[in-house]
Amino acid sequence: MRARRLSVIAATAAAVALPVLAAPAATAAPVAHTVAASDPCDREGPWEIHASAVRIHSKPSSKSAVVGLLYKSHKWSHGKTHGYWVAVKDKTTGVSGWASTSVVYPTVYTCLH
Repeated sequence: MRARRLSVIAATAAAVALPVLAAPAATAAPVAHTVAASDPCDREGPWEIHASAVRIHSKPSSKSAVVGLLYKSHKWSHGKTHGYWVAVKDKTTGVSGWASTSVVYPTVYTCLH
């Protein structure tokens, strides 16, 4: 009786395992995703100040002299980046220098395709 029970269990296990082992491996074809030029995910958003005020440094370094403060309410423009720094110009006061990209950075758009 015990031998018969073992053979039934073994036959059942083989019947279940055989289709799994014999099936070809599934391969996922790479999904080609192209971003159109008009895609809203393919653009840089406006740069914003994410603090009430930001120090403007003379050079792209926290050890350089602070030449002014850029307040969130001021009109300002940005220029090139250098590492973790962005060139800024406070249009309200006329002060130019460098601000840290930890508090001055563009809006990031997240899209799921």
